[in-house]
Amino acid sequence: MLGNLGQRIITGSIFGVVVIGSMLWNPYIFALVFSFFMVVGLWEFYRFFKNHEIVEVSKEIGLFIGIFIYVLLVGISFEWYSVISLTLIFPLFFTLILNELWAKHEHPLLNISVLVFGIIYVVVPFYLSIDLHVRDTSPLPKVLGMFLLIWTNDSFAYFTGRKLGKHKLFERISPKKTWEGTIGGLFFTVLLGFIIGAYINQGEILFWVISAIIIAPCAIFGDLLESLFKRSLGIKDSGTILPGHGGVLDRFDAALFAIPFFYCWSIIYLYWR
Repeated sequence: MLGNLGQRIITGSIFGVVVIGSMLWNPYIFALVFSFFMVVGLWEFYRFFKNHEIVEVSKEIGLFIGIFIYVLLVGISFEWYSVISLTLIFPLFFTLILNELWAKHEHPLLNISVLVFGIIYVVVPFYLSIDLHVRDTSPLPKVLGMFLLIWTNDSFAYFTGRKLGKHKLFERISPKKTWEGTIGGLFFTVLLGFIIGAYINQGEILFWVISAIIIAPCAIFGDLLESLFKRSLGIKDSGTILPGHGGVLDRFDAALFAIPFFYCWSIIYLYWR
């Protein structure tokens, strides 16, 4: 039987091929692949609270509303329908409130907050990545470049921290993360950003170097944020769909936090230049 390292390598390789292949193949294929990850990720998030003593989340309602909003937003990106369709989101949120009227839960506001946060935390980043990809015409798609920077930061932060790490970053939340690993990850991420801007998407050195500086800490914070969620709820992994890695949220934790910041920077740069 394969050990955990073998599982991680095989799963990570397949995952990388699927994600990168979908980005390079076709925007619709990419949207389909990321839609699958979004649905699984949203389900994993609501499952965090399955046995919680206080929060009583309706996974079905959360998934229905999350998927509806996601399809609405993605459809606007592909210009399937008008931006006016976004007005449908408001009645959907009132549906959350109506459900709590009949559910007779003890903490309705807390339940609604968790449901809404799940949509913001999972649905919005996946949508933003699709919207950015649909609008992009770069030789190396910006979303692919972003993921390469995230993976570079994650890998080199791990290896640098393992070799040189002495000073803990957030020991209470993630005992293995160190300042040395964080600095090492940042250095190699910026280096890759420079290479992308200088030799692949030529003439965009400034964009990709600043992107790297933004993405590296965001990726760390994203990892720490999900670790905080899981520790507070007594959960090891978000799921088991990716052997050796856990669930979708375990694999996308850094990206979920980095995507909104990278998206904003991309829009600013587009209008700035």
